[in-house]
Amino acid sequence: MARTDDDSWDITETVGATALGVAMARAAESTQECPLFTDPYAQLFVDAARENGWEPTASMTGRVRIIGGYAAARTKWFDEFFIAAGANGIEQAVILASGLDARAWRLPWVQGSVVYEIDQPRVLAFKANTLAAHGAQPSVTYQAVQIDLRSDWPTALREAGFDASTPTAWSAEGVLPYLPAAGQDVLFERVAALSADGSRLAVEALGPNNFDPEYLERRREHLRRVLSDAGQESDANVPDIADLWFTEERADLAEWLAGRGWTVTVIEPLNLMERYGRRPTGDVEDLTPRSVFLEARLNTT
Repeated sequence: MARTDDDSWDITETVGATALGVAMARAAESTQECPLFTDPYAQLFVDAARENGWEPTASMTGRVRIIGGYAAARTKWFDEFFIAAGANGIEQAVILASGLDARAWRLPWVQGSVVYEIDQPRVLAFKANTLAAHGAQPSVTYQAVQIDLRSDWPTALREAGFDASTPTAWSAEGVLPYLPAAGQDVLFERVAALSADGSRLAVEALGPNNFDPEYLERRREHLRRVLSDAGQESDANVPDIADLWFTEERADLAEWLAGRGWTVTVIEPLNLMERYGRRPTGDVEDLTPRSVFLEARLNTT
Protein backbone atom coordinates (compact mmCIF):
# COMPACT_ATOMS: atom_id res chain seq x y z
CA MET A 1 0.00 0.00 0.00
CA ALA A 2 1.13 3.56 -0.63
CA ARG A 3 2.11 5.55 2.43
CA THR A 4 0.97 9.12 2.93
CA ASP A 5 2.27 11.86 5.18
CA ASP A 6 -0.83 11.81 7.39
CA ASP A 7 -1.83 8.13 7.48
CA SER A 8 -2.68 6.39 10.75
CA TRP A 9 -3.18 2.79 11.85
CA ASP A 10 -4.42 0.38 14.47
CA ILE A 11 -2.15 -2.28 15.95
CA THR A 12 -3.27 -4.93 13.43
CA GLU A 13 -2.96 -2.66 10.38
CA THR A 14 -0.02 -1.76 8.11
CA VAL A 15 2.76 -0.17 10.20
CA GLY A 16 0.98 -1.13 13.43
CA ALA A 17 1.11 -4.81 12.52
CA THR A 18 4.90 -4.65 12.26
CA ALA A 19 4.93 -4.11 16.04
CA LEU A 20 3.13 -7.42 16.41
CA GLY A 21 5.81 -9.05 14.26
CA VAL A 22 8.49 -7.67 16.57
CA ALA A 23 6.51 -8.94 19.57
CA MET A 24 6.48 -12.39 17.97
CA ALA A 25 10.26 -12.24 17.59
CA ARG A 26 10.75 -11.12 21.20
CA ALA A 27 8.44 -13.86 22.44
CA ALA A 28 10.41 -16.45 20.46
CA GLU A 29 13.75 -15.23 21.88
CA SER A 30 12.34 -15.36 25.41
CA THR A 31 11.75 -19.11 25.04
CA GLN A 32 15.32 -19.89 23.92
CA GLU A 33 17.48 -22.06 26.18
CA CYS A 34 19.81 -19.12 26.79
CA PRO A 35 17.88 -15.97 25.77
CA LEU A 36 19.50 -12.57 25.38
CA PHE A 37 16.59 -11.13 27.35
CA THR A 38 13.24 -12.19 28.76
CA ASP A 39 10.13 -10.33 27.69
CA PRO A 40 7.13 -11.93 29.44
CA TYR A 41 4.75 -9.41 27.85
CA ALA A 42 5.49 -10.00 24.16
CA GLN A 43 3.33 -13.12 23.89
CA LEU A 44 0.50 -11.36 25.74
CA PHE A 45 0.30 -8.79 22.95
CA VAL A 46 0.25 -11.45 20.24
CA ASP A 47 -2.42 -13.44 22.08
CA ALA A 48 -4.56 -10.32 22.63
CA ALA A 49 -4.44 -9.46 18.94
CA ARG A 50 -5.43 -13.01 18.03
CA GLU A 51 -8.34 -12.87 20.46
CA ASN A 52 -9.54 -9.84 18.49
CA GLY A 53 -9.45 -11.75 15.21
CA TRP A 54 -5.92 -11.03 13.96
CA GLU A 55 -3.74 -13.82 12.60
CA PRO A 56 -0.16 -13.44 11.38
CA THR A 57 0.19 -14.07 7.67
CA ALA A 58 2.55 -16.73 6.35
CA SER A 59 4.78 -13.93 5.08
CA MET A 60 4.98 -12.30 8.49
CA THR A 61 5.78 -15.58 10.21
CA GLY A 62 8.48 -16.27 7.63
CA ARG A 63 10.01 -12.82 8.06
CA VAL A 64 10.08 -13.24 11.85
CA ARG A 65 12.04 -16.48 11.45
CA ILE A 66 14.52 -14.81 9.08
CA ILE A 67 15.21 -11.74 11.24
CA GLY A 68 14.88 -13.39 14.65
CA GLY A 69 18.58 -13.09 15.51
CA TYR A 70 18.68 -9.47 14.35
CA ALA A 71 15.59 -8.55 16.38
CA ALA A 72 17.03 -10.22 19.48
CA ALA A 73 20.37 -8.40 19.20
CA ARG A 74 18.60 -5.09 18.57
CA THR A 75 16.42 -5.52 21.65
CA LYS A 76 19.41 -6.41 23.81
CA TRP A 77 21.36 -3.37 22.57
CA PHE A 78 18.57 -0.93 23.41
CA ASP A 79 18.04 -2.63 26.78
CA GLU A 80 21.69 -2.12 27.65
CA PHE A 81 21.56 1.50 26.48
CA PHE A 82 18.82 2.39 28.96
CA ILE A 83 20.42 0.45 31.81
CA ALA A 84 23.75 2.21 31.21
CA ALA A 85 22.07 5.62 31.00
CA GLY A 86 20.41 5.04 34.37
CA ALA A 87 23.68 3.87 35.90
CA ASN A 88 25.21 7.16 34.78
CA GLY A 89 22.59 9.29 36.47
CA ILE A 90 20.02 9.86 33.70
CA GLU A 91 16.56 9.48 35.20
CA GLN A 92 14.39 10.63 32.29
CA ALA A 93 13.81 8.48 29.20
CA VAL A 94 11.78 8.97 26.03
CA ILE A 95 10.95 6.04 23.75
CA LEU A 96 9.98 7.36 20.31
CA ALA A 97 7.43 5.26 18.39
CA SER A 98 7.44 2.77 21.24
CA GLY A 99 5.05 0.26 19.65
CA LEU A 100 4.74 -2.83 21.83
CA ASP A 101 8.02 -2.21 23.62
CA ALA A 102 7.65 -3.23 27.28
CA ARG A 103 10.84 -1.77 28.72
CA ALA A 104 8.93 0.41 31.20
CA TRP A 105 7.63 -2.85 32.67
CA ARG A 106 10.59 -5.23 32.43
CA LEU A 107 13.84 -3.27 32.84
CA PRO A 108 15.49 -2.53 36.23
CA TRP A 109 15.07 1.25 36.20
CA VAL A 110 16.83 3.47 38.73
CA GLN A 111 14.46 4.58 41.49
CA GLY A 112 12.93 7.95 40.67
CA SER A 113 13.17 7.51 36.92
CA VAL A 114 10.34 8.39 34.54
CA VAL A 115 9.73 6.88 31.11
CA TYR A 116 7.71 8.61 28.39
CA GLU A 117 6.40 6.57 25.47
CA ILE A 118 5.29 8.31 22.27
CA ASP A 119 3.17 6.53 19.67
CA GLN A 120 -0.16 6.48 17.87
CA PRO A 121 -3.13 6.63 20.28
CA ARG A 122 -4.63 3.31 19.21
CA VAL A 123 -1.29 1.50 19.53
CA LEU A 124 -0.70 2.75 23.08
CA ALA A 125 -4.32 2.06 24.03
CA PHE A 126 -3.98 -1.56 22.86
CA LYS A 127 -0.82 -1.97 24.90
CA ALA A 128 -2.30 -0.38 28.02
CA ASN A 129 -5.49 -2.46 27.83
CA THR A 130 -3.58 -5.71 27.30
CA LEU A 131 -1.21 -5.13 30.21
CA ALA A 132 -4.01 -3.96 32.51
CA ALA A 133 -5.99 -7.10 31.72
CA HIS A 134 -3.08 -9.14 33.10
CA GLY A 135 -2.47 -6.92 36.12
CA ALA A 136 0.93 -5.80 34.85
CA GLN A 137 2.41 -2.72 36.50
CA PRO A 138 5.32 -0.65 35.18
CA SER A 139 8.55 -0.83 37.19
CA VAL A 140 9.04 2.93 36.80
CA THR A 141 6.97 6.12 36.68
CA TYR A 142 5.37 5.86 33.26
CA GLN A 143 3.69 8.40 30.97
CA ALA A 144 2.02 7.49 27.69
CA VAL A 145 2.07 10.33 25.14
CA GLN A 146 -0.54 9.45 22.56
CA ILE A 147 0.45 11.36 19.46
CA ASP A 148 1.90 10.74 16.00
CA LEU A 149 5.59 11.61 15.65
CA ARG A 150 4.68 13.72 12.61
CA SER A 151 2.51 15.94 14.83
CA ASP A 152 3.56 18.43 17.54
CA TRP A 153 4.77 15.79 19.96
CA PRO A 154 7.22 18.12 21.82
CA THR A 155 4.28 20.12 23.17
CA ALA A 156 2.43 16.94 24.16
CA LEU A 157 5.60 15.61 25.80
CA ARG A 158 6.07 18.75 27.88
CA GLU A 159 2.42 18.70 28.90
CA ALA A 160 2.95 15.13 30.15
CA GLY A 161 5.66 16.41 32.51
CA PHE A 162 8.86 16.18 30.44
CA ASP A 163 11.67 18.42 31.71
CA ALA A 164 13.91 19.71 28.93
CA SER A 165 16.41 21.10 31.45
CA THR A 166 17.50 17.65 32.66
CA PRO A 167 19.47 15.02 30.68
CA THR A 168 17.36 12.53 28.74
CA ALA A 169 17.94 9.05 27.32
CA TRP A 170 16.21 8.93 23.92
CA SER A 171 15.59 5.89 21.72
CA ALA A 172 14.38 5.46 18.14
CA GLU A 173 14.05 1.76 17.35
CA GLY A 174 12.47 0.40 14.18
CA VAL A 175 10.92 3.71 13.17
CA LEU A 176 13.04 5.64 10.65
CA PRO A 177 12.09 3.75 7.44
CA TYR A 178 8.44 4.56 8.20
CA LEU A 179 9.15 8.31 8.26
CA PRO A 180 9.72 10.40 5.14
CA ALA A 181 13.15 11.97 4.83
CA ALA A 182 11.84 15.39 5.84
CA GLY A 183 10.08 13.78 8.81
CA GLN A 184 13.36 12.24 9.98
CA ASP A 185 15.04 15.65 9.83
CA VAL A 186 12.26 17.26 11.87
CA LEU A 187 12.29 14.41 14.40
CA PHE A 188 15.95 14.84 15.28
CA GLU A 189 15.81 18.63 15.16
CA ARG A 190 13.17 18.36 17.88
CA VAL A 191 15.16 15.79 19.87
CA ALA A 192 18.21 18.05 19.74
CA ALA A 193 16.18 21.08 20.82
CA LEU A 194 14.80 19.17 23.83
CA SER A 195 18.12 17.66 24.92
CA ALA A 196 19.99 19.08 27.89
CA ASP A 197 23.74 18.64 28.14
CA GLY A 198 24.55 15.06 29.10
CA SER A 199 21.66 13.56 27.16
CA ARG A 200 22.09 10.27 25.30
CA LEU A 201 20.49 8.94 22.13
CA ALA A 202 20.23 5.40 20.74
CA VAL A 203 19.05 4.95 17.15
CA GLU A 204 18.56 2.12 14.71
CA ALA A 205 19.57 4.33 11.77
CA LEU A 206 19.40 3.64 8.06
CA GLY A 207 22.58 2.49 6.35
CA PRO A 208 23.62 3.87 2.95
CA ASN A 209 22.30 0.82 1.05
CA ASN A 210 19.18 0.22 3.10
CA PHE A 211 16.87 0.68 0.10
CA ASP A 212 19.02 -0.96 -2.57
CA PRO A 213 16.53 -2.57 -5.04
CA GLU A 214 18.63 -5.69 -5.66
CA TYR A 215 19.03 -6.29 -1.95
CA LEU A 216 15.30 -5.88 -1.34
CA GLU A 217 14.50 -8.30 -4.17
CA ARG A 218 16.90 -10.90 -2.70
CA ARG A 219 15.00 -10.58 0.59
CA ARG A 220 11.68 -11.18 -1.17
CA GLU A 221 13.02 -14.17 -3.09
CA HIS A 222 14.48 -15.74 0.04
CA LEU A 223 11.15 -15.35 1.82
CA ARG A 224 9.37 -17.02 -1.09
CA ARG A 225 11.80 -19.97 -0.85
CA VAL A 226 11.32 -20.25 2.93
CA LEU A 227 7.56 -20.37 2.51
CA SER A 228 7.77 -22.84 -0.38
CA ASP A 229 10.01 -25.17 1.62
CA ALA A 230 7.45 -25.03 4.43
CA GLY A 231 4.65 -25.95 2.02
CA GLN A 232 3.18 -22.43 2.15
CA GLU A 233 2.59 -19.78 -0.44
CA SER A 234 3.41 -16.12 -0.03
CA ASP A 235 0.46 -13.84 0.56
CA ALA A 236 0.18 -12.12 -2.79
CA ASN A 237 -2.31 -9.56 -1.47
CA VAL A 238 -0.20 -8.69 1.59
CA PRO A 239 2.29 -5.84 1.10
CA ASP A 240 5.97 -6.52 1.56
CA ILE A 241 7.28 -4.69 4.60
CA ALA A 242 9.41 -2.52 2.31
CA ASP A 243 6.18 -1.27 0.71
CA LEU A 244 5.46 0.50 4.01
CA TRP A 245 8.75 2.41 3.95
CA PHE A 246 9.52 5.85 2.58
CA THR A 247 12.40 4.82 0.32
CA GLU A 248 13.91 8.28 0.08
CA GLU A 249 17.49 9.45 0.25
CA ARG A 250 18.15 11.09 3.58
CA ALA A 251 20.84 12.73 5.68
CA ASP A 252 23.60 10.69 7.29
CA LEU A 253 22.42 10.83 10.89
CA ALA A 254 25.85 10.24 12.45
CA GLU A 255 27.27 13.22 10.56
CA TRP A 256 24.18 15.31 11.33
CA LEU A 257 24.50 14.72 15.08
CA ALA A 258 28.27 15.16 15.14
CA GLY A 259 27.84 18.54 13.51
CA ARG A 260 25.58 19.60 16.38
CA GLY A 261 27.82 18.73 19.31
CA TRP A 262 27.00 15.03 19.81
CA THR A 263 29.73 12.43 20.22
CA VAL A 264 28.70 9.49 18.06
CA THR A 265 29.67 5.81 17.99
CA VAL A 266 28.35 3.37 15.40
CA ILE A 267 28.23 -0.43 15.18
CA GLU A 268 27.20 -2.45 12.13
CA PRO A 269 24.40 -5.00 12.62
CA LEU A 270 26.49 -8.09 11.83
CA ASN A 271 29.10 -7.00 14.37
CA LEU A 272 26.38 -6.43 16.94
CA MET A 273 24.86 -9.84 16.25
CA GLU A 274 28.28 -11.45 16.57
CA ARG A 275 28.79 -9.69 19.93
CA TYR A 276 25.63 -11.35 21.23
CA GLY A 277 26.14 -14.72 19.58
CA ARG A 278 23.40 -14.24 17.00
CA ARG A 279 25.39 -13.71 13.78
CA PRO A 280 23.65 -15.49 10.86
CA THR A 281 25.37 -17.80 8.41
CA GLY A 282 24.90 -18.68 4.77
CA ASP A 283 22.40 -16.83 2.61
CA VAL A 284 20.71 -15.20 5.60
CA GLU A 285 23.84 -13.16 6.41
CA ASP A 286 23.43 -11.19 3.19
CA LEU A 287 19.78 -10.51 4.06
CA THR A 288 20.53 -8.86 7.41
CA PRO A 289 18.82 -5.45 7.63
CA ARG A 290 21.18 -2.77 6.35
CA SER A 291 20.83 -0.50 9.31
CA VAL A 292 23.46 0.82 11.69
CA PHE A 293 23.22 1.15 15.46
CA LEU A 294 24.16 4.61 16.59
CA GLU A 295 24.74 5.88 20.11
CA ALA A 296 25.29 9.59 20.70
CA ARG A 297 26.05 11.70 23.76
CA LEU A 298 25.62 15.46 24.06
CA ASN A 299 28.52 17.12 25.87
CA THR A 300 28.77 20.76 24.90
CA THR A 301 30.44 22.07 28.05
